[in-house]
Amino acid sequence: MRGGGGLSGLARKMRRAPSVHERRLWTLLRDRRLEGLKFRRQMAIGPYVADFVCLRHRLIVEADGPFHDPVRDAERDAWLAGQNFRVLRFPNGMIDHEGWRVIAAILEAVRANGDAPPPLG
Repeated sequence: MRGGGGLSGLARKMRRAPSVHERRLWTLLRDRRLEGLKFRRQMAIGPYVADFVCLRHRLIVEADGPFHDPVRDAERDAWLAGQNFRVLRFPNGMIDHEGWRVIAAILEAVRANGDAPPPLG
């Protein structure tokens, strides 16, 4: 999601009203439930709000609903990659029916990252 100032407020609003799929994914990621990884939910990064972020591993996890624009997503992902973030996108159906694959992909990305750079200030 792009926008100017006020992204923190937008992120806060999005945390209060998550989609069903974001809620399901958050149940798996919150409170360091996934191998002790610390994720933040609906976090503003530059001009965007990321669904879930693990700063230690510079990993962003996105739950993609039916209204995602592939061109805008590619632009967003390129900007985030320029900030040394890796973005994983999962369609809602995969979150619903293949949650184990989502978790496996997240863990694989973390392991592939090895020693990550220090988190953002």
